[in-house]
Amino acid sequence: MNPRSCKINLPDADIVYYPDFLDKDKSNQLFQKLHSTVEWTQRELTIFGQRKLMPRLIAWYADPDIEYRYSGGTTPHNHWIPELVNLKNAMELLCGTPFNGALLNLYRDGTDSMSWHSDDEKALGHNPVIASVSLGAQRQLKFRHRNNKHLKPHKLLLDSGSVLVMRGATQHFWQHQLPKTSKVITARINITFRFIHI
Repeated sequence: MNPRSCKINLPDADIVYYPDFLDKDKSNQLFQKLHSTVEWTQRELTIFGQRKLMPRLIAWYADPDIEYRYSGGTTPHNHWIPELVNLKNAMELLCGTPFNGALLNLYRDGTDSMSWHSDDEKALGHNPVIASVSLGAQRQLKFRHRNNKHLKPHKLLLDSGSVLVMRGATQHFWQHQLPKTSKVITARINITFRFIHI
């Protein structure tokens, strides 16, 4: 049985949204497990010469010797746990591509956020496939075209248990962000599966 999907019609992009890939019980159980057992860390970033704490907590799970470098630092490596292995297998089947790492982000409430960026690190390859799983609170993801300023930003509400797959030239032409909000008071976990080339 194929999961329900919705193609996000943006130019220069290949994005598909699966609103209910995981049912409510499974997504709630996975959220509680990860929230309570993952060794979350909060990194410092250098922004315009000033050191600031990243406005979210993160964790990196991956195959042996697969590191995640971000903003001049390396995120501590964790070995796969059964819950993430099962989810990785499901994402590989859904996307038809292997993954060797997963970045977990914990947004503790609406004041935690992710700034505008593209998943275009050199280690991800030319046209990376990114499978993003959402658990917990519903949050809004925004997209903006990197070159065409006449295109309005696109907004997408990410539900718990949903999966967003970005592939092809998406990262070359689009940035995305998870903005702060005063409406959300509960936590959200985002898991982005990716393949790191070494």
